[in-house]
Amino acid sequence: MEYIASTERNPFGLVPPCEQYVPGYGDTRADFHVVGDNPAVHGGLSTGIPFTDRSWSGRFFETLQRAGLVQDIDLAGGEIASFRTFFSYLHMCEPDGPGGDSYAAMEPYFDAELRAITAHALLPVGSRATAHVLRSYTARAPETSAEMDDLHASEIHGSGWLVVPIKDPSEWTDGDAEALVERIRSFEESDYRQLSDLGRFVAGAEPYLVR
Repeated sequence: MEYIASTERNPFGLVPPCEQYVPGYGDTRADFHVVGDNPAVHGGLSTGIPFTDRSWSGRFFETLQRAGLVQDIDLAGGEIASFRTFFSYLHMCEPDGPGGDSYAAMEPYFDAELRAITAHALLPVGSRATAHVLRSYTARAPETSAEMDDLHASEIHGSGWLVVPIKDPSEWTDGDAEALVERIRSFEESDYRQLSDLGRFVAGAEPYLVR
């Protein structure tokens, strides 16, 4: 069964316990799930779209557009035509501080979006999101921000997801955007989908592939 939402903005109707928040945005049938930190770090409070309202937002979305993950971009109008991509935060509220308890309290909301989307690839943005994804969905230990230069646009195979870390866009230098575009485009030349064949559990000889 496939869930098809009528809206890209907060398609699952999540309402966290805070006055201002930036819920998930994008294609609920996404192959790619871009994961950020929180609105105070990566923006979006005025538009309701993750990764907007920042000086680097235009370059970030133009890079994803070149890679084929988004279509039309209207940052001024608060609209992005997402194609095969979903955007969300570890902490969709604007936290008062970086306390771990605050992130832990918001994790069920992030996890609900993650499980509902069931994308094939996770693209964590920045050191905190990358550390969380590596710790939770791969066998690798969390990395520090100093190691994001080496991790940027790399390919890590996790438990059910392909992981491609992205250095924080505010720290991009020459070549970072192009490296990300090339990495994502390379997926089109290979079978990046993370699928399981459950055909042995149903009648008939045909495969039954699920994410």
